[in-house]
Amino acid sequence: MVLQEWVDKETEELIHGMKAKGYLKSPAIERAVQAVPRWMFVPRNAIQRAYSDAPVDIGEGQTISQPSTVVCMTEMLEVQPGMKVLEIGTGSGWQAGILAKLVGSGGKVFSIERLSELAETAKLNLQNANIANVFVKVGDGSEGLKEHMPFDRIIVTAAAPEIPQPLFEQLKVGGRMVIPIGDLYRQEMLIVMKPRPGVVDRKTAGKFAFVPLIGRYGFKSGRPD
Repeated sequence: MVLQEWVDKETEELIHGMKAKGYLKSPAIERAVQAVPRWMFVPRNAIQRAYSDAPVDIGEGQTISQPSTVVCMTEMLEVQPGMKVLEIGTGSGWQAGILAKLVGSGGKVFSIERLSELAETAKLNLQNANIANVFVKVGDGSEGLKEHMPFDRIIVTAAAPEIPQPLFEQLKVGGRMVIPIGDLYRQEMLIVMKPRPGVVDRKTAGKFAFVPLIGRYGFKSGRPD
């Protein structure tokens, strides 16, 4: 079987499984999953596992989240064409690629990665996938990206002990943030909304497990004290 046939088959099976379990509901997100080849965002020695609904090690103690988690968070985010989105935790870039397809040519995705080697790999992955509207920065994601605020949407792909204040400040009024909050082992996914300046509305959306958000407004390290 040639590569494209295998990718098409694996993608179709993955999408079917996520729809059957109720994770994938949006036609726009389904098209984005089809358009961003996941195999291009995993290490070469893990390509055979690219379309399993499981996280994959991408080095530096980090993982590319399992597809159903990416889809769930993206559904919660309610991204629309033309939006400006901030992603915290680029990883290998697949989530950023999905967001880029959703915002379209009129929108932008800014993504912050703490680890420079992963950031460079993500840039290359996105370039190889012909995705041009993602801008990857190296830095402390818990501090956000003040120079490009405000953001219509913010997605945090690592766990924080509480909502980082800079991220909430950089969220546009009427905007939405999706972020896992908890300890180093287990977190609750929060959908955070900002109906008026300084006002936080939040609702919980299930239990998840993520790597920690390391930074000034996150965890100091990935190890328990």
